Amino acid sequence: MTGTPLTLPEELLLLALEPERGRFLNHASYLRYGLAGAALADLEEAGRITVGGGDRITVSNPLPLGDPVLDGALAALPGPDKRGRGIKAERWVRRAGRPVQELCVRRLEQRGALRRETRRALGLFPYERFPAGAVDLVGPVRERFAAALDAGFPDRRGRLMAALASATDLDRRLLLSRGYRPVRREMKRFAREFWMTHAVQRAVRQDKEAGSNAASS
Repeated sequence: MTGTPLTLPEELLLLALEPERGRFLNHASYLRYGLAGAALADLEEAGRITVGGGDRITVSNPLPLGDPVLDGALAALPGPDKRGRGIKAERWVRRAGRPVQELCVRRLEQRGALRRETRRALGLFPYERFPAGAVDLVGPVRERFAAALDAGFPDRRGRLMAALASATDLDRRLLLSRGYRPVRREMKRFAREFWMTHAVQRAVRQDKEAGSNAASS
């Protein structure tokens, strides 16, 4: 179970995870948008989807890949609307973020990489934490990210992870010192380079604008 390669959304979730406390480093909603975007990246790489004008997604091959995370994401993509158009990428990352996260958590539980714990705030309100399990996958994911960072993100997967980290504000928690500012600017450029990470970036920006408007009203 542990030897199967990680999907991009699984890697992103592990990169964002505080393994001891079982919390995520960045905002929960932003991470969920990123997980959905990561699933789209893997599905495009596997030839299962294409994107057209207006960043509308079309399923080009509905055959399952044999991976529960990606197959679940693929099955959640709707067919074309009455005008034959696919769903907009930004709309889908908003809609699918929570289900994709649940798929990732279940898969990582099966791999032994994390545990799901339900706790209660004030003894009343349930919430979940995901502390690390017996199999350390957070460490290797962090090491791969650090190696890609040191090499300047030379391949597509490394650039995608950098783009997702930037789009979800995870880079602000991973790369704290001022010396990383040029790298973070480059990662932000990556986020605009890929259509799915650009969709994540827009979803996050809209949430921030909505929160700012609510605070000022």
